[in-house]
Amino acid sequence: MGGAMARVASIFRLHVKEGREREFVERVNAYAEIVRRTEPGTLYYEYYRLREPRRYAVVECFADQAAEDAHMASAALAEHAPGIVDCLAEPYVQEHLDPFVAP
Repeated sequence: MGGAMARVASIFRLHVKEGREREFVERVNAYAEIVRRTEPGTLYYEYYRLREPRRYAVVECFADQAAEDAHMASAALAEHAPGIVDCLAEPYVQEHLDPFVAP
């Protein structure tokens, strides 16, 4: 409040190609480590295995829009994203998360 910028959060749902899970996990673990180590505006960045076969998600939260923009423009994303996306069976689905105070 008081003029503070709102956090920016998203969840990405990912469906991995059959036979590519090991490679996918190795790639996202390597990339997530870089994000956590080099992006101070990234408050949370974590991959999850969903209960459905070959389904994963990444939850990310940034301090503000500038931090998300920096993440999206990073050299690390440009380097790692093509290999990660190549492991996917279909385009990822992004859902934006808006913080709120529960009634």
